[in-house]
Amino acid sequence: MSVATASVQPSTVSRRNPRKRRGAELALLLFAYGLALAAFVQVDLVMLDEVSEGFVSFAIILGVCAAGAHITLRILAPYADPVLLPVVTLLNGLGLAMIHRLELADATTAAAAPDYSAQLRWLVLAVIVFVAVLLIVRDHRILQRYTYTAMLVGLVLLILPLVPGIGTEINGARIWVRVPIPRGSLSFQPAEIAKIVLIVFFAGYLVVKRDALALARSRIFGIDFPRGRDLGPILVAWLVSLAVLVFQRDLGTSLLFFGLFVMMLYIATERRSWLIIGALLFSAGAFAAFQLFSHVRLRVDIWLDPFADEAADGYQIAQSLYGFASGGVLGVGLGQGHPDFVPFAKTDFIMAAFGEELGLTGVMALLLLYGIIIERGLRTAIAVRDPFGKLLAAGLSIAVGIQVFVVVGGVMKLIPLTGLTTPFLSYGGSSLVANWALVALLLRVSDAARRPPGSDTKRRDSKRERKRLQKQQVQRQQGAPDAPDDDAKTIVQ
Repeated sequence: MSVATASVQPSTVSRRNPRKRRGAELALLLFAYGLALAAFVQVDLVMLDEVSEGFVSFAIILGVCAAGAHITLRILAPYADPVLLPVVTLLNGLGLAMIHRLELADATTAAAAPDYSAQLRWLVLAVIVFVAVLLIVRDHRILQRYTYTAMLVGLVLLILPLVPGIGTEINGARIWVRVPIPRGSLSFQPAEIAKIVLIVFFAGYLVVKRDALALARSRIFGIDFPRGRDLGPILVAWLVSLAVLVFQRDLGTSLLFFGLFVMMLYIATERRSWLIIGALLFSAGAFAAFQLFSHVRLRVDIWLDPFADEAADGYQIAQSLYGFASGGVLGVGLGQGHPDFVPFAKTDFIMAAFGEELGLTGVMALLLLYGIIIERGLRTAIAVRDPFGKLLAAGLSIAVGIQVFVVVGGVMKLIPLTGLTTPFLSYGGSSLVANWALVALLLRVSDAARRPPGSDTKRRDSKRERKRLQKQQVQRQQGAPDAPDDDAKTIVQ
């Protein structure tokens, strides 16, 4: 028996370039848009027995904003992650529907405020900022040049609410800046912008200093601890966080900034000792704040037993827990509960409103959406090739994760209340604009991570070739002889 053998010729195997996936993004975006419209219609039919006139403006504004962001990504970041924009659009749309629902409930009690219309305007501004970030930041690595400028800007933004005349104290926290405008005044939280700016600083600083910060001096229980002189950065971050807590009485922002720096420090150095040092410093600061400051002590007391003073200080968290209990597993349905019983349901406690009307299932779905944002961001951090991009994407993702944990944990009585807003869901212009800018930066990094190697060079070469052809065409029209190209020059030589 003879066996026929075929000679296999060596072949060059080329790796398939990653797909842009903008079509998949469009399909997901249409699905998210449909869910948001369905939520708005459900609210109107339950509470008004008809679809209100505001549905048209809601559908147009949300649709135009989503389409504009999608088209911008097709042009400016064609390889960006295809999942982030649909998820953000869905969260934003559901948040607008819930704010509209709460406003309808307030109207029945003569306590209405035009928060829904204002949030629509903030959405338009947020998407404009989203587009502007993608237009200005064509390469995320450029941001590394402004590391210490970002540090200065971030610190100025944190100090701004303390400046007499523009800083404003609302609900016990001095975290607002009020700027006079022709038709009144504009209020915003500088800490929301400082969050992004300081992430840029942390990423740029840790890229340069990570080798020194990773050096170990002693080993205790199998864990390498850093040298004493390398503890400076984490001590500075700790002191700044305590200053925010003391002077601005903002527990949420203090926890967010310190936790963010410790996590990015751990990612940069891969030393577990920084997590232990961060936990010890956090515990010491929390204990000192509890002993020294009455507002911190009050929040801890409410957290431990909100029903001890249910009619006064514990009223907000008690009503939130009643709402979660009323919602059960599947919820009572959009528009059929009483989330308006919870004070500040549009801002700090909007998750309690969803918990009552969508139940545990709806809350888990919302948390899953946030989990997708964090997972896609960390996936981008793994895939991107430059170390600054890795830390930047990781920092942006961790910021979203910490903020969601702090807010939802406080509403569910897992941790003391902090006062932060739920990203994309809660009412608040500065939070919405800052988080859309954060997503824009994350998409810019993901575009660099998924872009095939050498595509930038090919793009520059194609632009150069087009310019050369245009120049030859102009010369032909003017009757001048064609300029020899590079290959012709080589042959002549």
